[in-house]
Amino acid sequence: MQIAVITGGSSGIGQSAAFEVAKRGVGVILTYHGNRDGGLETAERIEKDGGTAVALPLDVGRPDTFADFATDVREVLQRWGRTSFDFLVNNAGVGQQPVRFEDTTEELFDQMLRVHLKGPYFLTQTLLPLIADGGSIVYTSSTSALANTRPEPGYSVYASMKGAQVVLTRYLAKELSVRGIRVNAVAPGVTRTRLGDDAFARYPELIPPIADRTALGRIGEPDDLGKVIAFLLSPDGAWITAQTLEASGGYDL
Repeated sequence: MQIAVITGGSSGIGQSAAFEVAKRGVGVILTYHGNRDGGLETAERIEKDGGTAVALPLDVGRPDTFADFATDVREVLQRWGRTSFDFLVNNAGVGQQPVRFEDTTEELFDQMLRVHLKGPYFLTQTLLPLIADGGSIVYTSSTSALANTRPEPGYSVYASMKGAQVVLTRYLAKELSVRGIRVNAVAPGVTRTRLGDDAFARYPELIPPIADRTALGRIGEPDDLGKVIAFLLSPDGAWITAQTLEASGGYDL
C-alpha cells in the first residue's frame, strides 16, 4: 500500500486531500497542531470509510521537533509493513490579516518565514530519507505568489513566503529527479478554510465581492483543492514535475 504524509490535515485543504487520497487506496499519516480533535476526527472518518489513517501532532514552525516527528513516522509506518512512504504534502500554514508594508513587524515576518518556508523546507529535508524513490511531493502555495494575480495591499510577507515555495518547488524537482521524485505545487485562490479565524463564516459579506472577481463565480472550497492535490500525487500526474498548478476558478481572470 502507498502511504502519504499530509501536514495540516485536521481541516480545510489538508483534510480534503487526506480524504481524497484515502479514497484512492492510499494510507494516510496526517498532522494537526492547534486542532487535535479535527485531526483525530479526520483519521476516524477515513477509517470508517474503509481506509487507514493515523493522526500525529506537528508544529511546522518548530524545526527542532522534526527529528522526533520522523521517528514517529517510522514507527507508524510499521502498521503498513513499510519503512518508507510515497507522498509528502506540505500543506500546513497560517493565515495573515492584511498589514501594510510599513507596519509589518519582524515578529510577523519571522512567523510567516517559519511556517511557510523554513518549516516546509527542513521538514522535507528531514523526511527525505523516508520518501520512496519514485515518490511525489506537493506544496500548497497561493495565487498571491503568482505573476498573473493582481497584488493585494497588506500581504507582502505572506505572498513573499508563498512565492519562495514556488521557487523551491522548481529547484527540488531538479535535485530530486535523480530518485524519480516529482515535486509540484498547487496555488489555491481564495478558499473557504479555517484560516483567518474562520473569516468567511464570521463575515459572509466578504464572499460576494470575491466571487465577482472569480471567473467561475464563487470562492473555492477545500474539496476543489483536495482533488487537485490527489491528482498531482496520482499516476495520472506522473509526467508533471516542477510545476505550480493554479486552482482558483479563474480568480482575477
